[in-house]
This record gives sequence, structure tokens and C-alpha cells, in this order.
Amino acid sequence: MSRKKISEEFLEIEDEIKSIEVEINKLKRRKSLLVAKKEQILARISAEDVDDTTLHSQWENDQFPWSQEAQSVLERVFKLQVFRPLQKAVINAAMSKEDVIVIMNTGGGKSLCYQLPALLMKGLTLVVSPLVSLVEDQLAQLDKLGIEAATLNQNSTKEEVTRIERAITDKNSSFRLLYVTPEKLAKSKRIMNKLEKSLDVGFLKLIAIDEVHCCSQWGHDFRKDYSFLNVLKRQFKGVPILGLTATATQKVLDDVKEMLGMQSSIVFRAGFNRPNLKYEVIHRPSSDNAEEIVEIIKNRFHKKSGIIYCFSRKDCEELAKKLKALGLSAYHYHAYLEPAKRSKVHENCFVVIFPIRNARHKCKSILEKLVSQSEICSAA
Repeated sequence: MSRKKISEEFLEIEDEIKSIEVEINKLKRRKSLLVAKKEQILARISAEDVDDTTLHSQWENDQFPWSQEAQSVLERVFKLQVFRPLQKAVINAAMSKEDVIVIMNTGGGKSLCYQLPALLMKGLTLVVSPLVSLVEDQLAQLDKLGIEAATLNQNSTKEEVTRIERAITDKNSSFRLLYVTPEKLAKSKRIMNKLEKSLDVGFLKLIAIDEVHCCSQWGHDFRKDYSFLNVLKRQFKGVPILGLTATATQKVLDDVKEMLGMQSSIVFRAGFNRPNLKYEVIHRPSSDNAEEIVEIIKNRFHKKSGIIYCFSRKDCEELAKKLKALGLSAYHYHAYLEPAKRSKVHENCFVVIFPIRNARHKCKSILEKLVSQSEICSAA
């Protein structure tokens, strides 16, 4: 290469470097401007915060375009006459396409907050839930109510997957709720692609994230795959997100908002007093206390159903075996059962023993054999 050509190439490189530096400076100025705007928006959000009472009354009224239909669906489909506290407000906010976070005690009726809008919106609601047993509960209930819903998991057959994928990408489909675990979303590009197509055809209407506190590393039950959910706001623009939890400190709440991109979300907090619950501590007379448990059940909860929480899978299995030997109908249940067996036990306990819609009335006793550190339980 001649000296002249080398000099020309050198000058070209210098010019390109200068152009890049100009672009870098432009981007830096743009970044500074955006950071300033972001801070202004956050300050405005904080300034506009109102107390819970004002917020609840703002969304609790019956003057929304869908209010009459919502009451009709509540009565006709869900066979209920009145909304529980905060349900109507949450539904109205979600129907208004607001991002919402709901902190409501277990059994307070969180599931209706996205199931009813799913029918009103006449499209797909994606429900992200970490609890397979809860998903099975809800699917059984929805089936009884005539609401088309399904889940995609490792046990789904090819035929089921194909049917569901077709349903969620057809804007005229009667399919309403798709339940998935955060792990499934994080590991399946195929599902994400189908959900994008669902959005493109105008069918994806709402995303509900159950146990939303699991998003936060400050939460007591942080799950790594929940961190994947930070893509939802960017990937499914315009789709409101409804986060639900029974427990969240302010620190956890702030972390969840930041992680999910829900800084301007409306937060609803319900009271946590549970007058129907009674707590009692009974000292164990021996390490092998199966007979004492049977005595308590027979004397105080005769012909009633209940749940016993154990410390480990081994404890769970052994206690169920002992209770059977002592004349009680008992099943062990934990996450490591084979899927078919787990579903069968779940069906026996929560459908046959106390049907889903009445479970909260028919489950009369909850015992802990040891201080519980897991979801493992034995149902007696």
C-alpha cells in the first residue's frame, strides 16, 4: 500500500472517530434530559399520592361504562350478589387500563379481581402464578362456571399446547384466561412469541401477576424467575399489569414497582383482620405426636376436614401414614409427588372433601406439626 493511501485511510479513521464522539456527546445530553424528566415524573407521582380512603372511594363507584355489566357478570356467572371490599375498585382501575397493585389478605377474593375483567374485556388475561396447586384449584372452579381457561406446563400434551396457542392468537376466540408459572415464561420463547401475536391481533388485554412480592429481593419468598417479568411492560406495551399479594412491606412494594416498571401504579391495601380465624398453641407431650393429633381432630373437628403442615417431605409422608393407621382418611401432598399423583390427591382433598367454591367454609382446622418452613403439607 502506497504512503498516500495509508495517509488517506488514516484521515478517514480520524474523521469517523470524530463523528462517533459527536454522536456520543449527543447521546449523553439526551440521557441527561431523560434522567431529569424521569425524576420530575417520579416527583409528580409522589405529590399526587392520596390517602387510601380517597383512593378507594374514587374507584369504588358504579358510574363506569362497564359497571352494570360487571354486576350482571358477578351474579350470572360467579353466582355472587355483592363484591367483597376493594374488589370493585380494583376491577374498575384495571378496566380503565391502569397498572394496579393489590395487597389483600389470603381468602380476600384476589382472583375475582382479574377473572371478572377477563370476561368484561372479552379477550385474553395472562395469569402468572407460582403455585401449581392454586392454578389447579382455579381451573377446576372456572370450568364449573363455564369459563374457558387453561394452563401450559411441563405436563401439557402437544394437542393441548396446539389448541391453546390457536385460541390465544384468535381475536374471536372465547378463551379467557391462560395460567403460566414465571419459570415457564422465562424458559419458553415460543409462549412469548404467541403472546406477542396475541397482542398484535388485539386479543391480549390484561396481565395478572399473583404473589407479586416474589419479584422483590427484599421479599420473604424471592424467586429468581420472577426477575424475568421485568420484560412484560416493554414487550407488551399498552397492556395493564395487575400485581397481587397478601404481604408486602413498603420496601418490597417500591422494589416491585421499580422492577416491573410500574412506578405510576395504583396501590390498593385491604385490612388484614381475619375474625373467622382463631390461633392456639398446644405443647406437644411427645416427639411422636400422631395420637395426640388424632385426639384433637376427633374431639374438636369430628367429621370435618383440615390441613396439617409439616416441616419436611419425610415428616409429611410419615404422618399421613400414621394417621391412616389410626383410622383417619389422610393424604400426603408436596411438590415432589409425581404430577399425576399430586393432581389426584389435590382433587380428592379439595374437590371431593371440600368443593372449591366452599373450601373456605368447609376447611375447619389447620394444624402445624412443626414450625413450617415450606409449602409441604399433609391433608387429614
